[in-house]
Amino acid sequence: MNLATLCGNVGQDPEIRHTQDGKPIANFSLATSEQWRDKNTGERKEKTEWHRVVSFNENISKVIEQYVKKGSKILMTGVIRTRKYTDKEGTERYATEIVIEQFKGYLELLGSPGGKSPGFSDDPEAYGKTTTRAPADQGQGETEGRTVHNFKRDLDDEVPF
Repeated sequence: MNLATLCGNVGQDPEIRHTQDGKPIANFSLATSEQWRDKNTGERKEKTEWHRVVSFNENISKVIEQYVKKGSKILMTGVIRTRKYTDKEGTERYATEIVIEQFKGYLELLGSPGGKSPGFSDDPEAYGKTTTRAPADQGQGETEGRTVHNFKRDLDDEVPF
């Protein structure tokens, strides 16, 4: 199964291009990081990996165009694709990308560091975050925004058995 799930921060403002029939295609870089403590020194270490992301999904690309900026935190799924191209000097090169295809993939906006974004909650009591979700298999029309409910409050209710 070819499926990549990434959670990270957008490294630059997305580049939006349009096909001849006006459909948006979004390109951006995504940084994912892992942190650990060195066993010998106790020093905190971090490793960051950079991923190129391309969205061919019209609805997700519209969400990216409207809401995703440099530094945005996102959760996404896509497929890993390697493509071959020829650079300006005539050298054949390869690029590996995470691709959100027309009917495969997912994007969830998790928040914005250092500031408020439309549709996001700063409530520390909330379980998870307020999110905007754009599943790839969504039909034509507007992308639906959803709020993750406060499950902590729901758990305080009496158990019926």
